[in-house]
Amino acid sequence: MPNPKRRHSKTRTMKRRTHQRAGVPTVTTDANTGEVHLRHRAYKVGDDLYYNGKLLVSKSAE
Repeated sequence: MPNPKRRHSKTRTMKRRTHQRAGVPTVTTDANTGEVHLRHRAYKVGDDLYYNGKLLVSKSAE
């Protein structure tokens, strides 16, 4: 396995890493509630918990 003869500078390393950043998260608007949420995640509307447009847990039922 070849090894570098000299150390790469900090500037050269940072130039390479400038393109490795997190992208913008994808958000979706729910058709039933109109709530904006992250995709593939459960989300709360008031005290109710929704996932995939369906009610999972309701505090008012308890």
